[in-house]
Amino acid sequence: MSRPAGSRPRARRAAYPIISVGAAGALAFTALPAAFAAPSATAVIAEVYGGGGNSGATLTRDFVELANAGAAAYDLSGYSVQYLPGSPSATSQWQVTALTGALAPGARYLVAEAAGTGGTTALPTADATGSIAMSATSGTIALVSGTTALACKTAADCAADPRIVDLAGYGSALVREGGGPATGASNTASVARAAALTDTDDNAADFTAGTPSPVNAAGETAGSGDGGGGDGGGSTDPGTVRVHDIQGTARVSPYAGQTVTRVPGIVTGVRTSGSKGYWIQDPQADTDPRTSEGVLVYTGSATPTVAVGDSVLVTGKVTEYYPSSTTQSLTEITAPTTTVLSSGNALPAAATLDATTVPDAYIPTAAGGSIDTLPLEPAAYAQDYYESLEGMRATLADARVVGATDAYDELWVTVKPEESTTARGGALYSSYDQPNTGRMKVASLDTTTAFPAADVGDELSGTTTGPLDYTTYGGYILQATQLGTLVDNGLKQEVTRRHKGGELAVATYNVENLDALDDQQKFDRLAEGVAVNLKSPDIVALEEIQDDNGAVNDGTVTAEATLTRFTDAIRAAGGPRYSWRYVAPENNQDGGEPGGNIRQVFLYNAKRVSFTDRAGGDATTATSVVKTRKGARLTYSPGRIAPAADAWDNSRKPLVGEFTFQGEPVFVIANHFTSKGGDQPLHGRYQPPARSSETQRAAQATEVNTFVKSLLAADKNAKAVVLGDLNDYEFSRTMTTLTAGKVLTPLISTLPANERYTYVYDGNSQTLDHILTSPAVTSYDYDVVHINAEFADQASDHDPQIVRIDVARCGRH
Repeated sequence: MSRPAGSRPRARRAAYPIISVGAAGALAFTALPAAFAAPSATAVIAEVYGGGGNSGATLTRDFVELANAGAAAYDLSGYSVQYLPGSPSATSQWQVTALTGALAPGARYLVAEAAGTGGTTALPTADATGSIAMSATSGTIALVSGTTALACKTAADCAADPRIVDLAGYGSALVREGGGPATGASNTASVARAAALTDTDDNAADFTAGTPSPVNAAGETAGSGDGGGGDGGGSTDPGTVRVHDIQGTARVSPYAGQTVTRVPGIVTGVRTSGSKGYWIQDPQADTDPRTSEGVLVYTGSATPTVAVGDSVLVTGKVTEYYPSSTTQSLTEITAPTTTVLSSGNALPAAATLDATTVPDAYIPTAAGGSIDTLPLEPAAYAQDYYESLEGMRATLADARVVGATDAYDELWVTVKPEESTTARGGALYSSYDQPNTGRMKVASLDTTTAFPAADVGDELSGTTTGPLDYTTYGGYILQATQLGTLVDNGLKQEVTRRHKGGELAVATYNVENLDALDDQQKFDRLAEGVAVNLKSPDIVALEEIQDDNGAVNDGTVTAEATLTRFTDAIRAAGGPRYSWRYVAPENNQDGGEPGGNIRQVFLYNAKRVSFTDRAGGDATTATSVVKTRKGARLTYSPGRIAPAADAWDNSRKPLVGEFTFQGEPVFVIANHFTSKGGDQPLHGRYQPPARSSETQRAAQATEVNTFVKSLLAADKNAKAVVLGDLNDYEFSRTMTTLTAGKVLTPLISTLPANERYTYVYDGNSQTLDHILTSPAVTSYDYDVVHINAEFADQASDHDPQIVRIDVARCGRH
């Protein structure tokens, strides 16, 4: 199962109920003379109802009822009922419910489908159960020999498919038999055949609207039986399957794809927005630490009607929901029906998350394969411990914030206060085998109270408790029913020192898709970062400057308006009047947001440093190094490094510029390597995770390394600064490749270990942005200036950094 990150779109219940429809063995889908229609002698669709659980409905769920008009039993093994929307689009697909058993002569066969939140009366015990959410007013039901989804989407195409045994279109369905669909279906009315099961291959003539009247194979009617093996009404006795049985001893449920009946539990949390549902937990735990006692009951677009503390019985289909193809899965009960037995019950005790309970090892490995079916080892691995608590109440206390509140009202804390602490209170990501096991994402189920705006180093004081969930971004997340109190520890933006007269100050700053259409506040905040926090460097390499109309995809590639607004804002913030240089990309050839045409740009203070212009460089023409009697020079300045190389496919090309400071040439190479998009997550199902994007970054690093070597071959004393958003860690293959031959020194490695970060992701403080220098740069002062990544209120998601080079002490040509 696959759904996009964040929201979980499924069929909505409001106007889309389930239906039972009838058709004959030989189907005619256009108006034909009556003489061409022949009644079916075997199975037909007898009744269709899609309004179950909707507003005004009495029944709690939808159904399709089959009947046997013949004199012999009709074997339904390997058959299915399938549903198609009344007006199918190009992307519409038939939804399938498999059938089993046989349909006795003259008997009925009841297929229970999706439930809503309304209604008071359960179906009789169903003979088959599905989870299709159909429209109450318009759709098509087919009885099919086989369980493979149909492909036809027109009446003519379906008439030609021999697998269709019977078909019924209702409302305004385009796929139907005869001159028109059955009419009158609604939240309170089904469409049904007459008792004689007359089949003239004309849905409008064969079906009439009336009060829904479901009957199962045993002859039971609505309100009898146990709710159809999926209705949840009827019996108040728990079924035989418990939550720990559903969760099992591995990540994937042994009941996945099966319907479970009357699973008991106490409601421990309710989510009424976004991906709606509620959590239940069995207070009668088993003795196996691997089996969780909690599970999410997913209700889709329907707002749950249960409350925390309700004792319930839940019937529905067990599903493993994969937020993406590379994440672990979340075990759910879907298309649920719920019986509330009592309210106000005490909640099961919450499991404690702290340094004594969460293991230090992170996650098991499977030689790069899936860990889905590996037996859980909660005493050995942190991720196994969290999985063993999936859906259960968990609690943490007095936890330090290691990832600021984001736009989705989520933050990260650590339950291990001594684990990899940065100088400012974060959790340092220092190697692939140290992912920080104490990190935990926190959200709140309380939609009436504003979520706190927390910065790194703040504290979530007191107790935070709620069901443990799993999401695309970050993995396990505590959905708090009780949220601790935020204690502000007063983290401040850093301000670097002002550079001295003899120091060349060079900075890098990713300004996050800045374009001329952005609001003035964004320009002003980014400008303040340059003028105040970075103290107006002589040269600023900018990443993610977009063209003059941003994401408008009209062929515009110039960035003059964007840079005019930005440099005006820097001047207004007290900075100098910067000049700029860049090479405009070809339209939509450098990756990033379509139409945005992001590129690197040099800003420079012409009163302190001069730019050596050498015309001829453009988007597709490479600059190179020429050896002269006075040292190295560029053929084109500004220019690009090997823009035609495969390494730069759909990615930003490095920008190279030749500057002069106090008579000394300085070469600056601004970079923005390809992103980590497509890499498997740390918490994902494939272990160890594949870092597929690293291959292209390594190729890009090779190109830059080769260029720097050519520069040093022309002049071994050349002063070069390589900088930018390299999208990789200081311990990565990208950096090893970039520095090969000791041609560059990564300055991040010169800082104390707990200060080596420029970015915060999933609660990990890590380095993605870099400044590196050539061997001739021997006297410098380097600083990462933390103004964004650790804060809930950000101008960009990256922190800038600066190097101040004492050119005189580095030696002169």
